[in-house]
Amino acid sequence: MPGTPSAPPAATDELVELTVGPVAHGGHCVARTDGRVVFVRHTLPGEKILARITDTGTDPATATFWRADAVEILHPSPDRVPDAWPAAGPGGVGGGELAHVSLHAQHRWKEAVLTEQLQRLAHLHPADLPDGAVHVQPAPGDTDRAGLHWRTRIDLVAGPDGRAGMHRHRTHDVLALDPAAPTGPMPLATPEVLALADAEGVFTHRWEPGTRLELVAPAPQPGAAPAAPLLLADGLTWRGGRADQRPNARRTVTETVTARGTTWTHRVAADGFWQVHREAPALLVGAVLDALGPLDLAGATVLDLYAGAGLFTLPLSDAVDAPGATGRVVSVEGSPRAVKDARRSLHDKPHVELHAGPVDHVLAGLRASAGSAGGLAHADAVVLDPPRVGAGRLVVEQVAHLAPTTVVYVACDPAALARDIALFAGHGYDLTGLQAFDLFPMTHHLEAVATLTRRS
Repeated sequence: MPGTPSAPPAATDELVELTVGPVAHGGHCVARTDGRVVFVRHTLPGEKILARITDTGTDPATATFWRADAVEILHPSPDRVPDAWPAAGPGGVGGGELAHVSLHAQHRWKEAVLTEQLQRLAHLHPADLPDGAVHVQPAPGDTDRAGLHWRTRIDLVAGPDGRAGMHRHRTHDVLALDPAAPTGPMPLATPEVLALADAEGVFTHRWEPGTRLELVAPAPQPGAAPAAPLLLADGLTWRGGRADQRPNARRTVTETVTARGTTWTHRVAADGFWQVHREAPALLVGAVLDALGPLDLAGATVLDLYAGAGLFTLPLSDAVDAPGATGRVVSVEGSPRAVKDARRSLHDKPHVELHAGPVDHVLAGLRASAGSAGGLAHADAVVLDPPRVGAGRLVVEQVAHLAPTTVVYVACDPAALARDIALFAGHGYDLTGLQAFDLFPMTHHLEAVATLTRRS
């Protein structure tokens, strides 16, 4: 059937019977065969399975671990459910590796991963955590939607036959997504994204092989007119079955964020970075403002690092601004295009400084010019939202030298977060708050907001 994934070239044709152990970071579980560790996808702890080995390394005899896909379930876990997205199953596309796991069990899976990373890398046991345990919360509405229809953005690529699809996991092979599949072509996409795909014939059109497609439909806001969706094909606006070649063709979308009774509006590049879950921007802004709540930010100096298009910068600019006590927000972002997006939203905020460049380099320059106009000797609070690799030693050291009272760390990778918490601990900062959110249902990813407080 068109769109049904075929098995990838196996490292061996042999099917191995495995008893599955605990979950591991990365969307797989740990099993063993003949004393060798096997990381297995599409399974659950406690299951007995037949697995196809998909990767044995360059030398199977000396490899420290193998990779495998569960292709037959001999004894299923009670947490197993019918696959919500078979195209992301064994041999299929990436991005839906937990679609066979009940939503509640996905939360427990992610709690176990975050807990293990905090123990192993930050040396924090559950009793050391602010609430005595890790709790992963679903985003509003996700339990009603069974964890589906949350992505406001999807990226596709045209395969050799011109059909739109996604890459097979850990390969460059493109698997076409089938619009006639019982689950639809992409069940994680919002109805608005799927309507855009249908209107533009994304899954029926024959594209030039290799064409990159971005579909964006901002989440509807209560009481507001729907924001216009946008399809880009290799960076060109696509409308009515053809590319809009005009230099001024629209390539941005309007995103509206409401949190704590205030609404902020952003205009961002359709193919730039923005949180993909429909509830993520408001949920994360609220969590960051809550973490900073005990501080009186009026007149304060606040840093927003890895600031992107200004998701947090705009609320922070309001938080430091009060009659007679206007503060300062210093925003640092490595992507010039994201800084351009932020400038659209912050052009009328003279107390906000936008810096483009690597965070560690910009911070070093600001600290080196401390005492002069535009320099930086101290920060009252720091918000940072680094990419999956985390902030790292240099940035943590730079932040610690500014001696903020509070650091709010927004993390999309548990291992990087745990490592950086340990680095901050070495500079006198304790973990005093931790919220974790399932903003990527059906995948192993999660988002966490950690509050770090300087010891007095």
